[in-house]
Amino acid sequence: MSNIINESFVLPCGQVIKNRICKAAMTERIAKGNNLVHQGHVNLYERWADGDIGILLTGNVQIDRRNLEGPANVVIDSNNYKEQLDDLKAWSAAGTKNNTQLWMQISHAGRQTPGEINSSPLAPSDIGLKIPGKNYGIPTPMTEEDILDVIERFVFTAKIARETGFTGVQFHSAHGYLLSEFLSPDINNRTDAWGGNIQNRARIHLEIIKRCREEVGTDFPISVKLNSADFQKGGFTASESIQVAQMLENEGVDIIEISGGTYEQPKLIGVDDLSINPKRNEKRKESTVAREAYFLEYAQDIRKAVSLPLMVTGGFRTKDGIEDALKSNICQIVGIGRPLCADPYCVKKMIAGELNELPSLEKTLSLGPSILSPSSPFTIIKVINAFGAMAWFYQQIKNMSKGLMPNHKQKLFNAFRSDMKADKIAVKDYLDSH
Repeated sequence: MSNIINESFVLPCGQVIKNRICKAAMTERIAKGNNLVHQGHVNLYERWADGDIGILLTGNVQIDRRNLEGPANVVIDSNNYKEQLDDLKAWSAAGTKNNTQLWMQISHAGRQTPGEINSSPLAPSDIGLKIPGKNYGIPTPMTEEDILDVIERFVFTAKIARETGFTGVQFHSAHGYLLSEFLSPDINNRTDAWGGNIQNRARIHLEIIKRCREEVGTDFPISVKLNSADFQKGGFTASESIQVAQMLENEGVDIIEISGGTYEQPKLIGVDDLSINPKRNEKRKESTVAREAYFLEYAQDIRKAVSLPLMVTGGFRTKDGIEDALKSNICQIVGIGRPLCADPYCVKKMIAGELNELPSLEKTLSLGPSILSPSSPFTIIKVINAFGAMAWFYQQIKNMSKGLMPNHKQKLFNAFRSDMKADKIAVKDYLDSH
């Protein structure tokens, strides 16, 4: 039987990945109100580094504590980096055990900053986000000075990543966060040099990568997580994604991770429209729905336009599905997320031939297939199912950060309730510490 999953791969910058699996970025939300790295991050990534995974991608490491994905995110900026240098080095030491690559995902939440943290977050334009049951503020359109500051913050954090032992970085330009907001014409309605045509909307990305390369050198992996599309009418399209991929290749990016969707259209977790304006929803192709991997079809189109390595994340569960994607040469790396919360060693077991299918929430908890179905016509049910499932995985991340193994006895509703309670406490801690 083929074991292409365990084959090494050399990136354009010369760094060698020991196998073809990447732990996809999943927000940890385990930092305290001060947004600093601590022993919990060390425990968590040491656990995953024992799982024989080629690359470990961190969750959102934020560049600005005023614009966070969540109140318990790690933040690295010029004001706080010195006090967490030792902890960052401990994190990287744990995550690079067993010849594992540890890449820091660097992000700015933009308009998706929770309203409890910032009621007027920075964004390309003043177009707000509306999700049932969630509170988001009215964005403040960024000035030229704001944009240049954000560029420097991305570069600064990448520099600290290399200095503290991380072996690569990924800039998050997917799922509706700031960089992807610049790419989306329905969110970015600027008329200056940072808006309008796709070249202007991608300008912030190219400036960040150019400046970053100057700081970290040519032998340090730089990745970009890119939406294949927003799946919203008037948004970032698949054809524009191809154009941006070509621009990124020309700037010397080592690998692009193909994903898709936003908070309103969370295709990244296999769920359809959650917005209160379903007319904006763009129908998925039936052939894509039937595939094991959500975004492989879009990656195939991008592959025709670029030669740099691609990673595809979302929906992979079987060894056959992973091997078929790799053999097709559409992608060189496969991203695995949620299964590694249910079992941090599942990739090692698959490589060893001990299992052919990665764990899913339905099978782990013995749920019926309908409870997490994305096809429900009722938005509130979709919200509860989507966020309930996310909460269960968050709880397993928190368990592992405490040095424990995942708790498969955790009930879905209890996880949802615990996560909501934890969010309230985290927001209070964040506000108290600022």
